[in-house]
Amino acid sequence: MTNAPNLTDRKALELHRTRAARSPVSFLHESVADEVEERLADVNKTFTSPLLIGHATAPLKRLFPGATQIDDAPVLEATKNHHDLALHCFGLHWADDPIGQMVQSRLALMSDGLFLGIMFGGATLNELRSSLAEAEVKLMGGLSPRVLPMGDVRDLGGLLQRAGLALPVADTQTFRVRYPSLAKLVNDLRDMGETNALATRNYTHVSRRLFEETESFYRQNFSDGDYLVATFEVVFLTGWAPSETQQQPMRPGSARSRLSTALGVPEKPLKR
Repeated sequence: MTNAPNLTDRKALELHRTRAARSPVSFLHESVADEVEERLADVNKTFTSPLLIGHATAPLKRLFPGATQIDDAPVLEATKNHHDLALHCFGLHWADDPIGQMVQSRLALMSDGLFLGIMFGGATLNELRSSLAEAEVKLMGGLSPRVLPMGDVRDLGGLLQRAGLALPVADTQTFRVRYPSLAKLVNDLRDMGETNALATRNYTHVSRRLFEETESFYRQNFSDGDYLVATFEVVFLTGWAPSETQQQPMRPGSARSRLSTALGVPEKPLKR
């Protein structure tokens, strides 16, 4: 049995993140950090041994001074049963094995520890994806992998249960950003560390003609006046390391009162 090909060129991804750290564009990560802070405040639990995994940028690091930080390598260098919070930062969309990353994160958690994964979802850069595809088909008669494929939130939520995490929740927050040019969008992606690191990417540079054709299609179909609109869909995946103290769902048929009584409406039998 042969191994499946890797999705990501890990060396290229590391180089992109290192380059981005020198002149980071952090407006999106600032907003995500604010959202994480609000979510953890709602949990009403103090976390004393957090673990940051992956692309933890300055806004997220500031929330957890002194936290343990590790790379999102295929094998996580994390101590088992040691942390009460595992924050997987902007790495799961690059993972060849996202379930494996979640399983290892769960194993690093103490009983009733919280896993919170932050990743880009399927609607991210849909405008750029469509524009590049149209330009390539027109100029070259085919497509090459230039934008990372990303998962749908419904599918991603199912991964939490498969990874053995309890009380799983998956939800999204969408950001729409306006850019004066395609070059500015590409520069921001570079300074976020999110440019093309696909293992199957085309290694030739994007030609000027392809770039111009992409921007032309983008302006015709995804513009807001003089600005290009770019979508960033951030997916938040939440789950808990199993614990006997957690609430458990009731078994089907174990309810002691009827829903119609609680709602104050007459009950109507189903017609057969």
